[in-house]
Amino acid sequence: MEDTSKYLIHANVTADGVVERSDVVGAIFGQTEGLLGDDLDLRDLRQSQKVGRIDVDVSSTHGQSHGHLTIATSLDKVETATLAASLETITRVGPCRADIEITEIEDVRAAKRKEVVERAKELLQTGFDDSVMSSEEILAEVRQHVRVEDITEYEGLPAGPRVTDSDAIIVVEGRADVLTLLKYGIKNAIAVEGTNVPEAVADLTANRTVTAFLDGDRGGDLILEELSQVGEIDHVAFAPAGTSVEDLDHHQLFAALRNKVPYDAVSGLNAPREAVAATDGSTTPAPPPSEDVVTPSVDESTCDSSEGVDATDGERGEPVSESEPEPEPESEPEPDTIYDHATAIVREGTDRVRFLDDENGVLEETDAVDTYDTLSTLESAPSAVVLDGILDQRVLDLAADRGVDRIVARSLGQFTKRPTGVQIHAIDDVAETPPDST
Repeated sequence: MEDTSKYLIHANVTADGVVERSDVVGAIFGQTEGLLGDDLDLRDLRQSQKVGRIDVDVSSTHGQSHGHLTIATSLDKVETATLAASLETITRVGPCRADIEITEIEDVRAAKRKEVVERAKELLQTGFDDSVMSSEEILAEVRQHVRVEDITEYEGLPAGPRVTDSDAIIVVEGRADVLTLLKYGIKNAIAVEGTNVPEAVADLTANRTVTAFLDGDRGGDLILEELSQVGEIDHVAFAPAGTSVEDLDHHQLFAALRNKVPYDAVSGLNAPREAVAATDGSTTPAPPPSEDVVTPSVDESTCDSSEGVDATDGERGEPVSESEPEPEPESEPEPDTIYDHATAIVREGTDRVRFLDDENGVLEETDAVDTYDTLSTLESAPSAVVLDGILDQRVLDLAADRGVDRIVARSLGQFTKRPTGVQIHAIDDVAETPPDST
């Protein structure tokens, strides 16, 4: 009955004498019998469960009794009010003169509705996940998951999938470092898992171009020393002082690899980390000057990456006499292919866009967010567009209208139609086979 009741009748009971609960209940049934007809007879309503249990709480003090009674009903409003009014006709309880006064008819459903409203407010505040991922974040998370899934083992050691067949390998400290490199597309790393370099890694270095990429702490120094004794090292790179390879972001990691130095240039130093270029692109501290020191040339690629990223070394240095001025560093060559432009714009995370002519020269460069406006206002239509952002349908349609031949973007959005006259590429899709310059 408690689950189906609609209303609760509350009443106060006062008696001029000592009475008990049974006296009150008996008076209710006895003095209302036949008062409201057969349809509202209290005994029949109890048997049909339209009226629930009659709860009475009564106590006596100083020769008088005071109490409270509650009756649950599933009747409608009119019937409930009529039944409640009939209780006030009771004048005696047991042998005593008594008075019953209705104090309230409580709508049980209203109380439940109030609970529902309060709970709904709580759920609105805490029950929903308000985080909405952008298209770019979704694509980045999926790519990262795929790359992390690529981790393999080489002789029981964590390694990237290209370690077994790549001409160049990167030796790092632990599994987390391999995962970090995989996240950024470098698949030719292997971990030594501690300062004791395994024999499998030592053997692997015998016929590969080897870069030791180590943490910027004492542990990295110890691994470099051990690796140099049991294997062969070609280049050395360190994370910034006090940091680990696994903690580096995309730009820090590739900057560290670009600034690697030949192992021969630091092998005799007490602090090889200080001789390795800082990851912020600052000038590499030079070894102690000597007339016999010649910096060897290194042309091999360090990274075997799904992103096609190369960490390059400087050219062979020549002995410099005190009377000769030091040669000025050569300026970085201008990009001459679409893929070179994609590497400069997209790989470096510039949030820029370049519009190229038929000879891959730059017609215009601006912020990626202004791609549509700039493309629509260019006097001469570009042959190619290189975009550090997500290529959407709106820009693609405009490019087709303006006669653009090719677009290379960081990632591709969802397209309802693809114009046949425009070739579109995501940078990751063309990393292994860069588009030609035509």
